[in-house]
Amino acid sequence: MSEAKPLKMANAGEEKLCLDSEPPKNFENGPETKPSKPKQQAKPEAKVKIALVSCGTEYGGVQPAFEAAAAKVNAEFIYPEIDVAVLDTIGKDFGIEAASGDLRLMMARAQAVVRGETIADGVFVTTCFRCAEAAIVRNEVRRYIHKYSDVPVISYSFTEQTDAATLYTRFEALTTIAKRRHLLAREVQHGITAGIDSGSTTTKAVIMKDNKILGFGWVPSNEVIESAEKALTQALEMSGIDRSEIQALGTTGYGRYLAGEHYNADLIQEEITTNSKGAVYLANVQKGPATVIDIGGMDNKAISVEDGIPGMFTMGGICAGASGRFFETVAKRLNVDITELGDLAMKGMQENVSMNSYCIVFGTQSLVNSLAKGALPKDVAAAACRSVVEQIYQQQLQEVDVKEPVILVGGSSLIKGVPRELSNLLNVKVIVPENSHLIGAVGAALLASGFVEE
Repeated sequence: MSEAKPLKMANAGEEKLCLDSEPPKNFENGPETKPSKPKQQAKPEAKVKIALVSCGTEYGGVQPAFEAAAAKVNAEFIYPEIDVAVLDTIGKDFGIEAASGDLRLMMARAQAVVRGETIADGVFVTTCFRCAEAAIVRNEVRRYIHKYSDVPVISYSFTEQTDAATLYTRFEALTTIAKRRHLLAREVQHGITAGIDSGSTTTKAVIMKDNKILGFGWVPSNEVIESAEKALTQALEMSGIDRSEIQALGTTGYGRYLAGEHYNADLIQEEITTNSKGAVYLANVQKGPATVIDIGGMDNKAISVEDGIPGMFTMGGICAGASGRFFETVAKRLNVDITELGDLAMKGMQENVSMNSYCIVFGTQSLVNSLAKGALPKDVAAAACRSVVEQIYQQQLQEVDVKEPVILVGGSSLIKGVPRELSNLLNVKVIVPENSHLIGAVGAALLASGFVEE
């Protein structure tokens, strides 16, 4: 095992030595030096080839956004070639007789990837949000690729407002799965590593040593670096580990780049892969299939996992009505602490209150109207939990293959009414592992150990 390396934080205004530049020929009061040999330029990393299987992003006016997001992660689109005659019979192969020629083209291109006629590192399946037929075909195409190939695939429904920033994390996760499968397959953490999850509402940090969590910190997210420092300090104090003993550090979450630069992190990783890895580690199901449902502060994720590696996933949603932010609104209106909302929900019956499951504004309106009509706070709390899981079910679990065990993680998993309602809706036992709110930080610490020499 390598020796610990102290965390080296970047200082504002710090001058960086440019390794490719030559030193000055004359130092003051010093001998003349020989000019250094120019360094060989590293070969540019090969671009990740993503097969774009779409009903027509160019017609929706979003193709430039797709191109920009792919370029940011060093990826390029390829468009599988097909025999035009296949379009007349492809519907029979899929069991879907699509009226749209573009949708039949989608199915044919997916078939070309599965048969190896087009070699791709990953597949991005996307259709217009407004088209019901396209949604059916998109789901079938995604399932087909996932079932008959080992090429990572994700799906997405775009709107005319879709921009590169919205797509970025999805493409980042897809390229990570394609390039770093060996790292994502890691099951055991070794050495002393730290993970920081700079989330939208809370910042988490963990210290791990030889596959065990020794300490953690959990603070509200305000200023990224300040919150990261507070969380990391808490984790170090709990673990009894000195900062200089940390051998590798990983960052994830919304503030991962800023925090990663500050700590000179060994790993800066998007949330899909870190949260998947953290969830299966905490649930002790790193082998075989699993479904990870992560309800975060502002969005949520549903991820189909196989041996710890994400296969299909979806993130976001129509509205923050299916996130921790909605629970905060409900708790405030019921005049209870967010930590008490789950216990209150467990005493109530969700069927006594009708609540909108799509929009945080209309959901809050349903909440106010129900209380005005005399609904009990415990029933409202239960209905809020049901509302959130219904949106996740309707908007996200339709996009992945749900296989047991189902692992519920994220801060909202600690609200007891949520796993109860999710279990009732899916009719399966839902696992909420210990420290389920720390999955991102745990995943970052576990993956960062891949940079520790054994």
